[in-house]
Amino acid sequence: MSHTLYSLIGLAAGICFILALKGLSTPKTARRGNMIGAIGATIATLVVFLYVSPNQDGTSHSLPLHNLGWILGAIAVGMAVGVPAARKVQMTQMPQLVALFNGVGGGAAALVAIVEYLHLGSSATTAEVIATVFTVVVGCVSFSGSIITFLKLQELMTTRPVIFPGGRFVIAGTLAAVLGTSVWVVSALGTQPLMILAGLSLLFGVLFVLPVGGADVPIVISLLNAFTGLTVAASGYVLDSTLLIIAGTLVGASGTILTRLMAEAMGRSLFGTLFGAFTAKPQEASSGEENRPVRSGSPDDVAILLNYARRVVIVPGFGLAVAQAQHTVRELADLLLSKGIDVAYGIHPVAGRMPGHMNVLLAEANVPYEQLLEMDEVNPTFGQTDVAIVIGANDVVNPAAQTSPGCPIYGMPILEVSNAANIIFLKRSMRPGFAGIENELLFDPKTMLLFGDAKASLTKVVSALKAL
Repeated sequence: MSHTLYSLIGLAAGICFILALKGLSTPKTARRGNMIGAIGATIATLVVFLYVSPNQDGTSHSLPLHNLGWILGAIAVGMAVGVPAARKVQMTQMPQLVALFNGVGGGAAALVAIVEYLHLGSSATTAEVIATVFTVVVGCVSFSGSIITFLKLQELMTTRPVIFPGGRFVIAGTLAAVLGTSVWVVSALGTQPLMILAGLSLLFGVLFVLPVGGADVPIVISLLNAFTGLTVAASGYVLDSTLLIIAGTLVGASGTILTRLMAEAMGRSLFGTLFGAFTAKPQEASSGEENRPVRSGSPDDVAILLNYARRVVIVPGFGLAVAQAQHTVRELADLLLSKGIDVAYGIHPVAGRMPGHMNVLLAEANVPYEQLLEMDEVNPTFGQTDVAIVIGANDVVNPAAQTSPGCPIYGMPILEVSNAANIIFLKRSMRPGFAGIENELLFDPKTMLLFGDAKASLTKVVSALKAL
């Protein structure tokens, strides 16, 4: 194979990555975009085994493959772990899987950079050393930070911000140590400072994510994803791989754009998301809220209310994913439509645990795309909505985001279901949402609570509605 052909194959893989991102921009083309991306990744993996190096006279020659057995063994192990994990993971656990895969990507890029640095030794140029330092720092931060986001999402540790006295100074000091050690590595060219740099970067990744509250973790996942993309691009420079530079730049750029959009959806700056816990005012403890009366109802009560409605808006949340009730929701919506009732789904940008979580979940049930309305589209219609059904969502409809300065979600744009004539909440219990704060909307006189598993409750509502 000539070097030109090798480069063209790499270019084809890069084009696949670009088309994949374009396809993932809308639900209608997301499946095709994902498939194109998978094809590009396969091409990018296989073409490495055919790598050829150009000669000064314009010819090219193939380089010998070393440790082929180890390479194929690593690929087999990766497939043995990755394929079952991706196929068996529940939609409710998809954000955790994304966090782990993202962290592994950052860690792998850092390890590759370290190995390449050890291989180059004193022959490394200043530019290569700087690229190596950047890859190690950002890759290690992405790895350890992603592990913390996984622990928070899996609720293996508290989802609340973790802060301690002098925490901001510890974070600043660790960052200063990382920067100082980076300069040491560039000037001294030693293995020991590089290992110290990797350790400090891992520590900074942990400290970087700890102050972030549970509701903001999806934003941090997106940011760390952008970090991983940057490390891949930098490692592409170290390895002289144009394909890695293309892929890493695409991931870094798209992750950065997504992070900015999510921060805007949460109604706060990125700095406030990451470090707002250090300046947030402590909330006063509520007294006796657990004894406040709420209006609960039965499936028959909900069915009667829906039967006489003219417009119904369904607001899906994480509880819908937990109950795997998307098909039952679709059945309910179709039944309402058959009765001449207008039905729409109100989708918050950060509903669930990651962007697009609800869109993917409802797509599994073949919910028509035209029924999915984004927040800006659906909010003006709540005033003309007879019934808003909130299924497992809490924080994205919580009025505290508009009325309670100092609470973890204050300033976040919400779905304004409080403007609907009637509100139905499907909940397992009165437990607060992921942000850990009470929702005053539950105590509103026009709110009816239907307790129980969402899928079981909706099935009973559908049966009662059919009987009317």
